[in-house]
Amino acid sequence: MVNSGLVTPKVARFFRNIEDYGNPYRELRANRGRWAEGMGIEPYNGQEFLFYVGCVGSFDERGQRAAQAVGGLLLKAGVSFGILGPAEECDGNEIRILGESRIFEMLKDRNTALFQNAGVKKIITLSPHSYNVFRNEYPDSLEVFHYTQVLRDLIKGGKLKPASKLNMKVTYHDPCFLGRHAEEYEAPREILKAIPGVELVEMERNRQNSFCCGGGSGNFYTDSFGGGGNSPSRIRVREADKTGASILAVACPTCAVMLGEAIKDEEMEERLIVKDISELLEFQGHLTN
Repeated sequence: MVNSGLVTPKVARFFRNIEDYGNPYRELRANRGRWAEGMGIEPYNGQEFLFYVGCVGSFDERGQRAAQAVGGLLLKAGVSFGILGPAEECDGNEIRILGESRIFEMLKDRNTALFQNAGVKKIITLSPHSYNVFRNEYPDSLEVFHYTQVLRDLIKGGKLKPASKLNMKVTYHDPCFLGRHAEEYEAPREILKAIPGVELVEMERNRQNSFCCGGGSGNFYTDSFGGGGNSPSRIRVREADKTGASILAVACPTCAVMLGEAIKDEEMEERLIVKDISELLEFQGHLTN
């Protein structure tokens, strides 16, 4: 379909935005690192880890909050890491899945050269989408971690502690690319169980049987499903609501945006909020959507 020019206008626009701007938001490349301003996070210059934030974490408000929470926790734990800021490129995960091999190969080549020239060996990703494509499509020389794996290990090693007690019932949504694709189900749950006062309750569909938020394969940007009552995101928040939890925890900025919007559409804002796991770890005050 891509080669024949048969993709929908929204998908074609998504391709153009990535090629022209390096992100689907049509934002200036110079703004890519603004989420970290004032935090004391250094540019990558040979540190142990590169913290790769991705497009959603760089430009979406909810994604930025997750990026700031993860970055703050890594700083607090004394992790040696840096960011690429305006030099960061789109990882290409959705481009590849949607079949635009030319643009994906361009992004892969740019990123590979960027990582090699900077001496990057280890990457911490904010998004499971980035985690997926770096692990499976990029050179094997890269050692890639999702942030939940790193935070879990920091907690186990005594280098990181939850900021405060959280006396709430929490349910966790498995992101597709972290769960089914990478088979990482336990790291996020171990973090949640380490937070004092958390009662972790599972949705009926969880782990390998989890239900997608509806944002995968580029649908986050192209909205092929629409926002009707039978959209995946609205079905999923109804499943979360049935658990009686007051917090729907996520480990993916795309899931956070999709499920947050679905909660508004379902008019559940008074009883269910979406929070990234990193935000729960650093929680010290009142939780709001």
